[in-house]
Amino acid sequence: MATKSYLKMLVLAAAVVTPMIQTDAAEAGDRKEAKRHSEHGKARNIIFMVPDGMGLSNVTAARIFLNGPDGDRLSFEKLPVIGYQSTHAANSTITDSAAAASAWATGEKFFNNVVSCHTEGTVCVDSPKTILEMAREKGKATGLVATSTITHATPAAFGAHVNHRNCEAEIGRQLVQETKVDVLLGGNIGKNSTNTAYNCAQYPGQDVAAIIAEAKEDGYVHVTTASEMHAVTAADDTVKILGLFSSGGMTPEHLRSADSAEPRLPEMTKVALDILEEDKDGFFLMVEGSQIDWASHDNDAAYQLGEMIAFNEAVEEVQAWINAHPARRNNTLLIVAGDHETGGHAINGPYGILSNPGDMVDPGWTSTNHTAVDTVVWSQGPGSANLGRAMDNTDIFKVMKDIMK
Repeated sequence: MATKSYLKMLVLAAAVVTPMIQTDAAEAGDRKEAKRHSEHGKARNIIFMVPDGMGLSNVTAARIFLNGPDGDRLSFEKLPVIGYQSTHAANSTITDSAAAASAWATGEKFFNNVVSCHTEGTVCVDSPKTILEMAREKGKATGLVATSTITHATPAAFGAHVNHRNCEAEIGRQLVQETKVDVLLGGNIGKNSTNTAYNCAQYPGQDVAAIIAEAKEDGYVHVTTASEMHAVTAADDTVKILGLFSSGGMTPEHLRSADSAEPRLPEMTKVALDILEEDKDGFFLMVEGSQIDWASHDNDAAYQLGEMIAFNEAVEEVQAWINAHPARRNNTLLIVAGDHETGGHAINGPYGILSNPGDMVDPGWTSTNHTAVDTVVWSQGPGSANLGRAMDNTDIFKVMKDIMK
């Protein structure tokens, strides 16, 4: 099927299956209530949603495609508190995902490629606790969801400490055996790089099959298809789940067949919530739309749109979960933030013609790499009032730490 036809189908599907989050009147009332809780109280739950590599122009392009220039805002655009963040790494004006996510996770700046540890040469010498580890110490359940490998830079930064992001098998071992993250859903556990410059050899014996076997022995339910994943939640038991749904990163949205065995990002997000909500002490959940970044590295607008739509639907799942019970609205901090912009994406047209839903904008690109432009932070819930400003990415950790019950 041609890409353009597939994307047109996405518009129709979104119109049919996208849940109505609120009416206009309900939105007004909820905004007033959300403002009150953004200034007072503590967060029992923290949900951090990461559209990796997403800049504001990506949001505009997706909104026009889904709803037209005069159409409804995307789900996360409706969050009541809006700020923006600078994203530089400790050693670079332009950050990579490892340094950016580590800044969120620990409140400190790191070198590019380093995962929540400070290094001497190629060895970790100082590993500050992450917000996920702090949540676990408070008795909370924890979860990581991604469309990359589950050991990729962003999820890794919240639950592991390694000298280089490409030591993925060691990251997987730490997620399962040390941090013991309750919900892990995404692509496969990656392998350690054989590049001697990364010194992954300091982590010997990290066989992926052995890590999965160890996880099963420790009580994780290992699933590899969407149907297996849904069967776990249908059992209605609190479980630890390790969902590895592809050989590497998951299949991009615009390339999937209708009968794909892989779950989509909104499905994985809903399953994570269904499991984590069982913990009486609350939870910390990070959800990443990983491949928005990959699409922009490729300067591929159709790829980017497919991933943006899936991420938007994942946010809708979270909003539906929060809005189902008033206590959740009062006790849940929801943050949506891109770690950096990728590709220097711009909207160059159409000029003189008004787009309709289903129309792609005319994209422009300045790069196939990351850029240093600030990125937007949307939020709601306890502590979100402190995110409605110009800030550094490290400030988000401080807000989460201070507000976590």
